[in-house]
Amino acid sequence: MKGLLCSRVWSVGMAGLLVTGSLWAAPPIEQWTQPNGTRVQLVTLTALPMLDVHIDFDGGSRRDPAEQAGLSQATALMMDKGLAAQSGQPALDENELVEAWADLGAQFTMQSTADRFSARLRTLSQPDILQDAVALAARQLAAPAFPEAVWARERDRLVAGWRQSQTRPNVVANRHFQSAVFGDHPYGFEPRPETWARVGVDDMRGFYLRHVRACDARVTLVGDVSRAQADAIVGQLMAGLSSRSCAPLPTIADVAPLEAGQTLRVPFNAVQTQILIGQPGFPRSDPDFMALTLANHILGGGGFSSRLMQEIRERRGLTYGIFSFFSPGRHAGPFAVSMSTRPEQAEEAVALIHAELRRFITEGPTDDELAEAKASLINGFALRLDSNRKLLDNVAAMAWHDLPMDHLDTWTTRMGAVTREQVMSALQRVLDPHRMVTVMLGGPAS
Repeated sequence: MKGLLCSRVWSVGMAGLLVTGSLWAAPPIEQWTQPNGTRVQLVTLTALPMLDVHIDFDGGSRRDPAEQAGLSQATALMMDKGLAAQSGQPALDENELVEAWADLGAQFTMQSTADRFSARLRTLSQPDILQDAVALAARQLAAPAFPEAVWARERDRLVAGWRQSQTRPNVVANRHFQSAVFGDHPYGFEPRPETWARVGVDDMRGFYLRHVRACDARVTLVGDVSRAQADAIVGQLMAGLSSRSCAPLPTIADVAPLEAGQTLRVPFNAVQTQILIGQPGFPRSDPDFMALTLANHILGGGGFSSRLMQEIRERRGLTYGIFSFFSPGRHAGPFAVSMSTRPEQAEEAVALIHAELRRFITEGPTDDELAEAKASLINGFALRLDSNRKLLDNVAAMAWHDLPMDHLDTWTTRMGAVTREQVMSALQRVLDPHRMVTVMLGGPAS
C-alpha cells in the first residue's frame, strides 16, 4: 500500500540530516522567482525518496479585522473541509478529501499564525505518488469549498474549545498579557465567541481571495527533486492562484512602545500564581537579532544555566522553572518572562525578576556568561537542522523574513563575533525595565 510505504520512509526521514559538530555545513539553497512573482527556495536532498513543501502567504491573523478576530484561523481550518467542482472534476466533501490523501499516503495541511497563512505538503517523491499529491494539493489551494453547514459545526467546536480554555490559568494570564502589551495592534487581538459569530463563509472566501495569491507567495521545497522538477511543481501549485489581484495589501502599523509599566492582578481560582512580565520586543528584521538572541539565552532562555533560573529557582526555591523569550515577527513580537509559584511567594518572585531585569539591562552579561552562552548556542546549532522538516522550517523562515541565502552558513560565525558591547547596546535600546507589563493571575478564590 502507498500509505504503508510512506509511513516507513517518514520514520527514517526525521533522522535524515544527522550532523556532527564542525563537520556540518548547510546544504546548498537555490533561489529563483517565477514569472507570476512566486519566490522559490529549493534544497535538493536525495538520501530519502520524499519531498516537503512549505508555502507562505501574507494572510496571518494580523490581517484580521478587529471585529472578526479569528477570520484567518477559521479560513485555514476550513481548507480541508471539502473541494468545489472544478475543470470537470467532481466536488469532494471533507471525508472524501481525507480519504484521497490517505490513499496517497501524503499529508497536506493549512495553518494561520500571527504573520503567515501557510500550507504544507509532505509526500513521497516516487513519480506517480508525487504527481497525484501535487495535483490534489493544487486543487485544494485553488478550489476550497467552505461549506456553510461544516463551518457552523466547526464554529461551535471553536467556541466550546475557547470556553474550556478559560479554565486554564496560563491561557487566561497570556490573554491579559497580550492585550496589555499590544493594545489595539492586531498582535493583541483574541478570537472569541462573539468575533467568530461575525465570520461567515463569504468572509472566508473574500479573505482567501485577497491574501492567498501567487504574486507574493514564498515556496520552500526540501527533498528529492531537481530544480526543473521543483519549478514545475510550484507552477502547478500556484496555477489556480496566479490570476488573483496583486494590489498592495494595506500597511499595518508597527507595535507602539508602552508608555508606562503596569501591574495586573487577576483573580483566578488556582493553586499556583501565573506570572508574566514583559513588553514589545523587536521585529525579526532588527539588525541586533543575534545580540538579542544571545542576551536572552543568558537571561532566561538557557535552561538551568540562565540567570533567572539560578536566581529564582536555585537560590530562592520559588519555582520549578522560569524562562524568558523573544518572539519576533514582521512586527515587534513580545518579550516575556514566565513562571508560576505559590501565591504567598508571588510578590517576592515578581520583585526579584524585576530587580534581575534592571541589573541585566544596565550591566549586561559577564565575559564568562557571554562565552558559555556562545558555546552553547553554536554547539547546538546543528540540532536545529537535523531533519528535513527542521531544515524546511528554517529555510522557509529565511524566505519569509528576506534573510540572505548564506544565513545558515554564516550563523555560527556571526554568533561567535557578537561582543558584550553589542549585547548591552541592543538590550538598552529594546527593553525598558520601567515600562514592563506584569500579570499576576491565580491563587485560591477568597
